[in-house]
Amino acid sequence: MRRIDLPPIWLAAFACLAWVQAKFAPFGLSLKSGFTDFLAGVLVGGGVLAAVLAIVEFRRHRTTVIPHETPSALVQSGIYKRSRNPIYVGDVLILAGLVLWFDAVLSLVLIPVFVWVLERRFILPEEDRMRRKFRADFARYERKTRRWV
Repeated sequence: MRRIDLPPIWLAAFACLAWVQAKFAPFGLSLKSGFTDFLAGVLVGGGVLAAVLAIVEFRRHRTTVIPHETPSALVQSGIYKRSRNPIYVGDVLILAGLVLWFDAVLSLVLIPVFVWVLERRFILPEEDRMRRKFRADFARYERKTRRWV
């Protein structure tokens, strides 16, 4: 189960739900415009960029990017100076962009639900493991860097 319980799988599932809603149950609602298409591109692009920058930092510090594993290093550099969870921020941006791209107006509600799922399934357990492993270092990092942005 842990092999499939990964944030990209959840992101894909939520994106599929949004697509299905847009395709089969739009209920005449639309936000489609050149601006929303542009905004969708910016959100997806920004999300991908945030995730890539975060993964590069993980690789630089030679620690795991897998959420259910305990990291070997506490990464506080690069994009991690701004957010404790830039990959998850990227995932949320990607979902928001896809919802706009699909013109899935009713699926906008999926965005806070996705944030809740990420926080409960991944962020809280990860922070628990890091709190136990890095103790004072994580406490300082947690005080100076916000969870999201």
